[in-house]
Amino acid sequence: SSGIGSTAIQLAKHAGATVFATAGSPDKCDFCLSLGADAAIDYRTADFVAEVKRLTDGKGVDVILDMVGGPYIARNLSALALEGRLVQIAFLQPSRVDIDLMPIMLRRLTLTGSTLRARSVTLKAAIADHLRRDVWPLLESGAVRPVIHATFPLEEAQAAHALMESSAHSGKIMLETGK
Repeated sequence: SSGIGSTAIQLAKHAGATVFATAGSPDKCDFCLSLGADAAIDYRTADFVAEVKRLTDGKGVDVILDMVGGPYIARNLSALALEGRLVQIAFLQPSRVDIDLMPIMLRRLTLTGSTLRARSVTLKAAIADHLRRDVWPLLESGAVRPVIHATFPLEEAQAAHALMESSAHSGKIMLETGK
């Protein structure tokens, strides 16, 4: 139900994927469903691995986009289907974890990470061109909509950060500079 998550749900649905989302409250699960998720699992009250297995008749999912890390990495790997892929794009939990490599090898799983920080200017420009060509038209047409929970003046950055830390938001929290 984050800004990235809300966009990922919409882009995946537009691409024809079946989307399962995890969120930390019933309201946030409803929010994910309103964006097009096929199912939303409250990770505070349900075992998302068991629920994913139930929803996929034991198969698991092909791709997981994760922004949490830590102890969720092993659980995410358990929720993947044969030859599934875990894409780690951030971590709210510790970045160091111990994982058993055997299931990764036996099930031919892929664990990959990505961040723009380490990318060259040339690659960042290529990514921007791809977004401009393939994603921007979806935003312009309304097929994918940015979800902005709240906008704060830059002077209230501390309040914006407090809202983010509270996890009481769904979508992006924006800071606005002077007009």
